[in-house]
Amino acid sequence: MKGINTMEKKLTKREILTAIRADVETRAEVSGIPADVVLKFIDTSIEQIDAKAVKAKERAAEKKTAGDELRAEVLACVTGEFQTADAITACITAEDISKAKVVARLTQLVKSGEVVKEQMKVGDAKLMCYRLAD
Repeated sequence: MKGINTMEKKLTKREILTAIRADVETRAEVSGIPADVVLKFIDTSIEQIDAKAVKAKERAAEKKTAGDELRAEVLACVTGEFQTADAITACITAEDISKAKVVARLTQLVKSGEVVKEQMKVGDAKLMCYRLAD
């Protein structure tokens, strides 16, 4: 759960800890625990939340960059003729490539209008085929 729902908006852990911190600052102790110990705990928790958020943003940026590189490679393999996802996957040179990753990038390219997809009969099966948009 990424926050607590209230009627107005979703509160994050950081916002709740900040509110608790403001309340604890006005007291000498909380349930027999000195306020400075509680404040130190709250500050440490907030720092951990902030550090986790920074790491998450870095990981998301890395994944986006890797995805952009793969998307460019998939686009380079798509031609003006209709091709199946298997044929496009075979064209990719990356070692850790899977058909699922290629199809995901093809879907992104279709949504952006760079590639057109159409269901076609290949052999006995109906498969989605892709080609460059006009």
